Amino acid sequence: MPATLEERVAYLEGKVEEHSRGYADIREGLQSLEQRLTFLDQKVDRSREELAARIDASDHRLSGRIDSLDQKVSTQFRWLVGIQFMVLLAVIGALLGK
Repeated sequence: MPATLEERVAYLEGKVEEHSRGYADIREGLQSLEQRLTFLDQKVDRSREELAARIDASDHRLSGRIDSLDQKVSTQFRWLVGIQFMVLLAVIGALLGK
């Protein structure tokens, strides 16, 4: 341990300087971390937008397929009802013709 006042002051100045450099390093590290977090936040936002666009496109395609299937089922149902009605008329005609 330093004995004279000048040595003690010089020792304390050295310690303060070390602490100041340490704080500067911490500040630089925090700034770097903040930049990385900002970059990651932007990347997550872009990914979220891309995912939303893909979901919307899939929803649009699926809606088109559902509409197409609905029209097909409606058409087949009309044919089925028409055929059943014609069979009913044929059976009634056969019964009346006897």
